[in-house]
Amino acid sequence: MDQTGSFPVKLYIYDLSRGMARQLSSLMLGKQLDGIWHTAIVVHGKEYCFVGEGINSFSPGGTPLGEPNSIVDLGYTEVPAEIFIEYLFSLAESTYRSDKYNLFEHNCNTFSNEVAQFLTGKKIPSYITDLPSEVLSTPFGQALRPLLDSIVINPGGSNITGQR
Repeated sequence: MDQTGSFPVKLYIYDLSRGMARQLSSLMLGKQLDGIWHTAIVVHGKEYCFVGEGINSFSPGGTPLGEPNSIVDLGYTEVPAEIFIEYLFSLAESTYRSDKYNLFEHNCNTFSNEVAQFLTGKKIPSYITDLPSEVLSTPFGQALRPLLDSIVINPGGSNITGQR
């Protein structure tokens, strides 16, 4: 916390393809993708993300994905940790339950975008939130959709509903 009573908020960005999207996307999709993005919000000393098992928390950079590919400073929030945790619990019991996860429409990036807006009033970068529609706009993306819809990302960590 700094002198103004606000807390820094960061977006951790991971490329799940580990560089493969940049190398193969033009060939496979007919358009260049820089990565397959997984995001998390870091605030109050923890990294929070939405995965197939629900909302999880980690030590910052402590996921099985390793260090983030990039970190975006989203600004500051005046939301204290206790209020933020209550907010996360309400999300975990409604909008972001494990059965609500969908790789394209309701994923880690949807969660990060909503939480970023709650904390700072800012959205996460559009190149991240626009990625699913970019992939699905291609014939290859449409052909792979049934397979991709069955994929659930679970990098481990502590499930938020188990923390109470």
